[in-house]
Formats: sequence, C-alpha cells, structure tokens
Amino acid sequence: MGETDHNHQAPPPVQAPPVGPPPPNLGLSRGPTWTPAEQLLHLNYCIHSNPSWPQAILLAFQHYIVMLGTTVMIANTLVPSMGGSHGDKARVIQTLLFMSGLNTLLQTWFGSRLPTVMGASFAFILPVLSTINDYTDETFSSEHERFIYTIRTVQGSLIVSSFINIFLGYSKVWGNLTRLFSPIIIVPVVCLAGLGLFSRGFPMVASCIQIGLPMLILLVITQQYLKRLVPVAHHVLEKFALLICIAVVWAFAAILTVAGAYNTAKVPTQMSCRTDRSYLMSTAPWIKVPYPFQWGTPIFKASHVFGMMGAALVSSAESTGTFFAAARLSGATPPPAHVLSRSIGLQGISMLIEGIFGSLVGTTASVENVGLLGLTHIGSRRVVQISCAFMIFFSIFGKFGAFFASIPIPIFAAIYCVLFGIVAAVGISMIQFANNNSMRNMYVLGLALFLGISIPQYFVMNTAPDGHGPVRTNAGWFNDILNTIFSSPTTVAIIVGTILDNTLEAKDNATDRGLPWWVPFQVRKGDVRNGDFYRFPLRLTEYIPTRFL
Repeated sequence: MGETDHNHQAPPPVQAPPVGPPPPNLGLSRGPTWTPAEQLLHLNYCIHSNPSWPQAILLAFQHYIVMLGTTVMIANTLVPSMGGSHGDKARVIQTLLFMSGLNTLLQTWFGSRLPTVMGASFAFILPVLSTINDYTDETFSSEHERFIYTIRTVQGSLIVSSFINIFLGYSKVWGNLTRLFSPIIIVPVVCLAGLGLFSRGFPMVASCIQIGLPMLILLVITQQYLKRLVPVAHHVLEKFALLICIAVVWAFAAILTVAGAYNTAKVPTQMSCRTDRSYLMSTAPWIKVPYPFQWGTPIFKASHVFGMMGAALVSSAESTGTFFAAARLSGATPPPAHVLSRSIGLQGISMLIEGIFGSLVGTTASVENVGLLGLTHIGSRRVVQISCAFMIFFSIFGKFGAFFASIPIPIFAAIYCVLFGIVAAVGISMIQFANNNSMRNMYVLGLALFLGISIPQYFVMNTAPDGHGPVRTNAGWFNDILNTIFSSPTTVAIIVGTILDNTLEAKDNATDRGLPWWVPFQVRKGDVRNGDFYRFPLRLTEYIPTRFL
C-alpha cells in the first residue's frame, strides 16, 4: 500500500452500487385501476331494451308516483296565495298532470329521446308570486275571482315567454352554447341538478319526522340491504321497493291519523303529517278533461312576462343538466348539441301549450324521475312513455288521482333524499373523463360548485315569503329576472363554469379538460352511436328539416 506526502494512508476506491431494479414507489396505488366507462355496465335495461309488460306497467306507475310529489307541492304553495279553494287546487293539479303526460310523450318522441319525465318546475314560483302580489291590493268580488285573474295572467306570461325557448332551441343558440361545455363544466351542472334541491330533502322530512324518517330508513334497508339478505326477492326489491315502502309508511301515517296522534299538534305539523288534510278527495271532480283556455282569456302584462322569461331560461338550464344525467343512467352517450337544441325548442312549444291550457307553471325535466332510473337500474324509454298514460288517466279521473295526491309530503321528501343524491353522484362520475389531478381543473370545478350552491342560497335566504328577493330596484321585471336566475344552482354553475373553463388557458389545457373525449359526442356524426340513441322513431328523420333535428 502506498503512502501520501503527509504519511496518510490513501482511501480505498469507491465501488459503484450494483445495477438493479429501482426501488418501488410506495406512493403508487397497489389496488386495481378502473378505466373510464362511457356507458354504465350495471343497468338491467338500457334506453333501447324493455322489461316485460307487467314489470313495465308497475315501473311506469312508480314514475307517476315519484313525479306527483313536486306537482302537489307547487299547487299547495301557490293556489292558496292566489285565493283558490281546495277545488281550484284539485283542478290545478289535474292540469299539471295532464300537461306533464303530454309533454313527456312529446319529449321522448321528438325531443331529447331520453327517458325523462317532464314535470312541474319550481323555477316559475318567483314570477308567479310576483303576479300574485300585483293582485293582492286590488278589489275582487270574491277570492275565487282573484284566483281566476291571477291564473289568466300567468297564462299570458307563459304563452309569451315560451318563444324564448323556441328561439333558443330551433335557432341552435342553445346547442352552440353547450359546445362550450367540457367534462369540467358538466360535473357541477349535473351535480347541482341534484344537490341544488337539498331544501326538498331532509328539511321537509323533518316537518313530520314520525313518518319521514321511517320512510327514508325503510327505503334504504329494503332496497339495498334486504335484497341481499333475501336473494329470492332480489329483483323484486331492487325494482319495486319504492312502492312497497310508500304503501307501508302511508298506512302507518293513516293509523297515526285515525288514532289521534296529531289532534293536539300545531297546524303546520298536522298539514304535514295527517292523511286527511289535503281535502283533494272531497273536492276533485270525478271526470274533468283539461281544455284550452279553461280559466278564460289570457291576460298579457309586460311586467310579468319578463319575469317568466327568466324562469324559461332557468328551466332550460336545469333540463340540460338533467338530460346529461338521464343519458348516463339510461346507457346512452352524452346528448349531442343538436339534440339539446331541439329538446329545448320543444320545451318552448310545450310551454306554449301549457299557457293555452291554463297550467300554473311550466315544465322541466324531472330530476327525481332520473334518479329513479339509477335506483331501479332500469333506463328504458318505454317505461317512461307508459307512465304518461297514468298521468293523463289520473288527470282526467280526478277522484282516483286525488287519492294518490293525498300522500303526505314528508314521504316524498324521504324519497328525494335518495334520488337527488343519485343524480348528484352521476355528475361527480363525469370527472373521470378529465384530468382530475390538474390544479387548473380543481380551481374551475371547485369555484363553480361552491358558487353554484352559495349564490342561490343567499338569494333564497333573502327572499321574503311573498317572493321579493334581494334584487330590489324600481323595475319589478328586472328584479324578477335576476332573482329567478340566481336562485337556480344549475344556472349559476353553467354561468360560472362556462366563463372560467373557456377563459383560463383553455387551448393549452384541451386534453386536461377532456375535450378529445367530449368533442365527438357534440357533432352529429362524430360518434356512430349518436344516431342509434337520438334519431327520431319510424324513420321520421328522413322527412323532417335539418333545423328541427
């Protein structure tokens, strides 16, 4: 061994470490990886497949029961304020049901072609309340006359505002707007279509906790747990647990009513809990066919028309979010831009018909019925079309319809807790088609979700019972438009999400935004499946002008 000049021993040479595989990255997931799925694989029946006729009829009746709750809630909210009697409320419910059945048939045949029920929309409540306030100080010979004048004014507003949707749809403006969407926008839009309705969930369950909470618990246990414990009844409980639970809890509520459990309760509690407080059975006519101008000649007032136009825009936005959820839960591909255009245009035509027939509010795609598609795993279009027969039948034979309309509202609210949650979860699932590790996407998604909940909540909290919202200028029509638009979570999510996603480095982040996956579905022939799901029946596509496709 040699020595250095300072008599120190030289260090031994450093040997290179042996070449081998790199150490494992402990941050990587060890579990399975699921690739994005454009179509759900756990559906028993998709949009084209149909269950047997006995099953289809029972499932269709289930759709009718689910949509009935919103119809009754709107009538209970508005008709007494208009000066209407229990008989007037029964006729209003009949008209709303009739129009829902007719509009659902039109939408499933010539509109979106998706299995969506078109039900009464809460978006029209603020404009209707504004109309009610205008007649509060006027003198009428009776409360019934005030009701007639009010609903005739609502008729006129619906007729004029319907042309907004007709123009947006058939001019393809709405479809061009949806071309600006990406999966990052679809997530909050669909998610808030469900989450934005939270006020119709547990807050209404708590209005009569004795029947609302048992309904919620029983539905979850029966539909999710009992079907696994009793394999023989698995398919029955999965599809029809909702009807079984409604029958059981409704009977329980009737027993409590007869036993006098609510005799000393407060009036609001009795209205929510008792099964004999709707007064619909005694006042509904046996047979009554809704007909055009049944309340009289429509009254047109410009100040109320503008407020109703805001509601028409909101119903278009909410229907769009619901259509995307329906497509996912029925096994279809996302609806292309031209399909959304024609569906919104047809919704405008439906609103025009509603104004002619004297409906109290316009219709929109029913979120709760789309949630029912996911609950039962059945997205068949035929089932929804059969449900229209129940809507029309019970709208004509009033006594029979009034029997089911007397189901206590907390029972419906318990159902909504489950169904709205399913729709919200469908919206969240759309994030799989974008880069959910992108901080830019997190910013857009987070802000759209938060403001989509927070802004409408501010407007709701600052809206008086008579409908006066936080926007209070000297122009009443302007107030109605803004208060209506910004009270809708879905509409706010579309506004915030579209602006942010298309202005924050949009071109540089096209792949992260999921556009390579999204764009083919927005072009008429971009995906071969578009025609299979959305073309008109009976080869009508060959005879209809392209602008209406």
